[in-house]
Amino acid sequence: MGNIKPWEELTIQDDYMFKLVMRRKHICKTMIEKILRIKLVDIRYIDEEKTVKPKYESKGVRLDVYVEGSGEIFEIEMQVRQPESGELAKRVRYYQAMIDSEQLTAGQKYKALPTTYIIFICPFDPFGLSRHIYTFRNLCIEDAKLELDDKTTKVFVNSMGTADDVAPDVKAFLDYVNGIISDDAFVREIDDEIVRVKQIEQERVSYMTYAMKIEEERELAEEKGREARSEEMALAMLQAREPLEKIVKYTLLSLDRVKGLGKLHSLL
Repeated sequence: MGNIKPWEELTIQDDYMFKLVMRRKHICKTMIEKILRIKLVDIRYIDEEKTVKPKYESKGVRLDVYVEGSGEIFEIEMQVRQPESGELAKRVRYYQAMIDSEQLTAGQKYKALPTTYIIFICPFDPFGLSRHIYTFRNLCIEDAKLELDDKTTKVFVNSMGTADDVAPDVKAFLDYVNGIISDDAFVREIDDEIVRVKQIEQERVSYMTYAMKIEEERELAEEKGREARSEEMALAMLQAREPLEKIVKYTLLSLDRVKGLGKLHSLL
């Protein structure tokens, strides 16, 4: 199936397996506690796979792990691909906006907005300072001791960090993200869960269905891309007053489609 990784080779870094493992409440709760160094009484899954999209037309957000604590929202992403400079920060900004929009229903006051934590786990250093964890809150530029206190926190976890800035149990988890298994109890629990999940036939079948859907979506996107490029070429040739038969030959578009483009852009 193209570039889709075989089920047997999935690791914690793979989005699909990450979501499956994080559906085990104890693992998800423990991971949040270790990364944020907090203690939670319990967590509740808000949705199996939350898709946040406002009623007006905009880009939707599909969240990996979306859970609620005692009045706090935790959104966790496994971000394997290193994006272009600045893209990750703006993505987090958009996630925050969509989560807030989802949480604040019509008529509610702004004080009803919960405390939120957006956590990105990255097998790369998003800021190049070798830290394992980068935590961001809104601070005053003129006085860094003054915090806006809007109850939002963004955390970027870098599994490739080298600084001595995290506890041994967190380091063990981050090493596991990099493929290194240790005797750490939490790491063993996650690894045992992945082994167990891989033995469940229904999970394997679900993944194969998911993989085929992803492949179909990719093929459709490629087809649309080819069609868009063909239309661009056709328009350029129409502007150059090339014969319609030649345009059809080189763009592989139908004659009716070429004529339609010409009329739409007043070129015929």
